[in-house]
Order: sequence, then structure tokens, then C-alpha cells
Amino acid sequence: MSDILATVRARLDEHFAGVGISAEPVAASVTFLGAESIDVLRYGPDRDGVYHYVSLGCSRHAMADPTDMMADPTTGPRAEVVLALRGPTPTGLARSIAVVAAAPAVEGLVLGADALVDLETPLWDPVLPPGRSAPAPRRTPFTAVLLGVSDIGDVELAAPLESVTVLSATPITATEAAWVRLKGAEAMREAWRVDGVDVLNPARPAAQPR
Repeated sequence: MSDILATVRARLDEHFAGVGISAEPVAASVTFLGAESIDVLRYGPDRDGVYHYVSLGCSRHAMADPTDMMADPTTGPRAEVVLALRGPTPTGLARSIAVVAAAPAVEGLVLGADALVDLETPLWDPVLPPGRSAPAPRRTPFTAVLLGVSDIGDVELAAPLESVTVLSATPITATEAAWVRLKGAEAMREAWRVDGVDVLNPARPAAQPR
């Protein structure tokens, strides 16, 4: 593990220990053709039954717009993403988080607060309601994530490197993604607040913004 990733990992361990999660996280590694692997660490559950899934690998390189000929590949912004969900880990979630985290290296995407990352495919396999094993439920509607500011502080790196920002990633539906494109990220969050939407529920219905 590079010094940067080791520093980020130490900060993550410190943060989650501070909220009562002291157990070693479960780790999954995802590899993409032509790109370095991305680890996804699962911390939790916390006292509310929430698991926190954090990428580790996006921050090994600075992000830069591929069309920006003056971008500094050393001192540009760096990021990781954290996605929180209540209950058992949905199948396929780790890979989706890794896809988001690998987007800067694979697609030249610069991750930042209020950015919408649309995978255009379900983020995880369908979640069965409690006590139900068949028939298969409807396909999960979540196909994108809305990035925001997480409660994990920035990870300071040795100068001249910029700090690593850990961005929250909230799963959203195709309908909600369209709303974000039309009205903006904060309008979507306000609609969730007004409607009492629990964004930590992997089986929640899609919000119906007005």
C-alpha cells in the first residue's frame, strides 16, 4: 500500500473508532482492466445498524480534467467515497462503489461534492424483504449516486500534495437523477428532508419530488 493510502486508511480507522466501530473492516478488492485495484472497506455496523462502505485507492493519484492541458498531476484534488446503508450488505454493492472510485482513473472524471455519477445499471442485486425468499423482487431502482460532504474530515498529506476529501455517496434512482440534473443536488436533498426519506434504507421507494 502506498504512503498515501496508508495515511488515508489510518484516518478512516481513527474516524470509525471514534464513533464506536473498533472492529477491523472487511475488505474487498476490485480490479479494472488497465487500472489499479480499488479496495472497498466495510466498517460497522454502528449502534444504529448502519454499515459504512469506503473506497481506498481513488486517492493514490490526483484527479484532473483530461481536457485541461495545464492540470498538475501531482497536486490536484484527491478523493475517496463512503456509502452508508442500514442492514445486510447487498450483493454487488462493493463493485459499484469501486466503479465510482475508479472513474477518475478510467474516465477522467473529477469527483466532488454535488456531483452526480450515473452508472446506468443497478448498484446492487435486488434486496428481499425480511422473511421472504421467493419470488424474486422487482429490480432495484438505484442506478446512480449523488456525492456530498461526509462527516469524515479531510486527510492531510505531506506538502505539496493536496488533502484527500472523503465524499459521501447517496444511492439514487433514475427519476431522482433526472431531478438532480434539472433542479440541482440541494433541491434533491431538500425533497428528501421534506418527505422524510430514509436514504440509508436500501429498500426505500424512489422519492417523488414536486
